[in-house]
Amino acid sequence: MSRNQPASALSSPRFCNTGNFMRLPSSKTGEGLDFIVVGAPFDTASSFRTGARFGVSAIRSISALIKPNNVHLQVNVLDSLKGADYGDINIVPGYIEPTYDQIVEELTPIVESKAIPIILGGDHSISLPNLRAIHKVHGPVALVHFDSHADINDTVFGQKYNHGTVFRRALEEGLIESDHTIQVGMRGSLYDADEHRVAREELGFDLVPAHEVMEMGREALVERIKERVKGKKVFLTFDIDFVDPAYAPGTGTPEVGGFTSHETLAILRELKDLEFVGCDIVEVAPQYDATEMTAFMAANIGFEFISMLARKKNLDK
Repeated sequence: MSRNQPASALSSPRFCNTGNFMRLPSSKTGEGLDFIVVGAPFDTASSFRTGARFGVSAIRSISALIKPNNVHLQVNVLDSLKGADYGDINIVPGYIEPTYDQIVEELTPIVESKAIPIILGGDHSISLPNLRAIHKVHGPVALVHFDSHADINDTVFGQKYNHGTVFRRALEEGLIESDHTIQVGMRGSLYDADEHRVAREELGFDLVPAHEVMEMGREALVERIKERVKGKKVFLTFDIDFVDPAYAPGTGTPEVGGFTSHETLAILRELKDLEFVGCDIVEVAPQYDATEMTAFMAANIGFEFISMLARKKNLDK
């Protein structure tokens, strides 16, 4: 067995040593690694139900159920890649800008090491410092954004920094390329009836609301995403409320009419050829997640992302 493989449940119970994602080894550096899982347990920017600060530990805990072989993509992720768990960034509860500074400070050396970060949130506001760190090394990137909300408000409660303003700020700061950004899954009632038009016409994003995804089908959606980010380095940001609350109830601002767990994973797997430089998975709030299925969904999204990295590395050899 490769030394990078997790302990088998046949010899080590799954409830032992669950502190790291998939029971990966710990590392405070990305040197020599293909990927590294990083926690950013900040939820002070939430606008309704808080609690996503506990999502990081919930995802890590339930990820002990995940085995290293991905049958769909035909890879053993830890035979193909070397990965580790960084632990959590020392965020500053209640203070968003010092937290942003801390995330950039700790994440930048990881990106510079060429290890691909998989950042577990936390609320969606953490995507801004994540993208700042990515930008320091890669410049502006293409963005693939799965969510039920566009997160493009100018202000929320009169504040520029909030989990509902993050992608307008990212665009203003030049962290993402508008003509290579696509937002998928938006749905639910809105305060501003023009929000989707603003995303498309004023910000230059391609926004595909949930009902259009359902109408066009998975294959057409995947082709649209691929065409949008073609030839670019890509950051994937995944808000768990993209998934319907029937499948992922543990989140702060749920929206009905979303996607099943099967549909979600099937869409993600079709993005296997993109040149990803990072990923974040946000808005898991375990106090609303009685069965741990939301956290498990998030953990599986992380696993599928790692699997895509493994498959691409194998093909590039």
